[in-house]
Amino acid sequence: MNNKKVLYICLAILAAGALITVLIFSTEPEAQSEGASIETAILVDVVSTEKGTNTPTIVATGTVQPVEDVILSPLVPGQIIRRDPAFTPGGFVKKGEVLLQIDPSDYRNTLELRKSELLQSETALATEMGRQQIAEQDLELINNDSLFGDNPLSDNETQLVLRQPQLNAVKANIEAARANMNQARLNLERTTIRAPFDAHILTQNVTVGSQVSQGDALGRIVGTDSYWVIATVPTSRLRYLKFPSSGNEKGSGVEIENPSAWPQGATRKGYLDRQIGALDDQTRLARVLVRVHDPLATGTELEGKPKLMIGTFVEVNIEADSISDVVRLDRDLVRTDQTAWVMKDGLLEIRELDIVLIDKQYAYIREGLNDGDKVVTTNLSTVTNGIALRTGSDGNPKGETK
Repeated sequence: MNNKKVLYICLAILAAGALITVLIFSTEPEAQSEGASIETAILVDVVSTEKGTNTPTIVATGTVQPVEDVILSPLVPGQIIRRDPAFTPGGFVKKGEVLLQIDPSDYRNTLELRKSELLQSETALATEMGRQQIAEQDLELINNDSLFGDNPLSDNETQLVLRQPQLNAVKANIEAARANMNQARLNLERTTIRAPFDAHILTQNVTVGSQVSQGDALGRIVGTDSYWVIATVPTSRLRYLKFPSSGNEKGSGVEIENPSAWPQGATRKGYLDRQIGALDDQTRLARVLVRVHDPLATGTELEGKPKLMIGTFVEVNIEADSISDVVRLDRDLVRTDQTAWVMKDGLLEIRELDIVLIDKQYAYIREGLNDGDKVVTTNLSTVTNGIALRTGSDGNPKGETK
């Protein structure tokens, strides 16, 4: 078979294939349009809004610190001869309770010596007073022997005759002796080291037999009446917080949580005590002090409540001042660029919001939402003004066309 025949056969096959294809497409049945086409509105969930007065909760983190924190140190040197069993790490002591006793023997002897010195000075005063009487008699004789009847001596000479300098010196010695005696008595009292307030013992550095010097660190104690939580908040939130203007007032209420250490739902109550007038160096946030009474829950009314531990990081929920004429909306419903999706007349509206404050759970909105607005809670993949919406309660979904 030559090449021409092969070429003719191939062309014939191609032509037959093309013809069959044309016949198939030309004889294909066409679909007929029957009934109506339906464009269904998007099914969404909505919540109604309400404008009114609301109280935000400002959430911050803070560190527990003692209000009273003292490093005990002796004012006089000596040897420790007694230590109270409660003066040990973890112990509790009451105000005025004896913690340590320095050997008082030397100080007691010094006090007796100073008492004797004062007695000697007082005896010298009595002797000098007798001499004063003799000096006055001598001055009277001098005046009587004078030709003119007047005192012929100058004021300075008169003072010398009356032994006034000697009297002043004796009185000065008495005052010095009395001061020395008072100092000796004070040093004796200082050999007994007492708790300056109701305290919790954190550290103990000495025991019986220890030799201590003035200024040595004997131990660290903290007051148990109250603790502070030093919290940091943005400066923009300070205007919503209330601080006491006097010692009899209390600031905004605070609820303290420690989810990592306390049982679920366990909290402690406190209140804003004061504001520290300096920003935190690292975070540039404002620092506030939250006071918590009876932080170790020793009172019967706090039985079962968790105890605060110094140095712990906690979460504080501060009750801010009320904000009037705002809509409170779940913060998760605030969309991109501070907008909200509102369903109105079955259509979507994207509203720009004027947000006054956002706390842990809610956004407080001054403008953009009104009473009775229906805010869309469903997340939509396509968001455009005017798209049709419906809710599950709609009997005839709006946006449906036939």
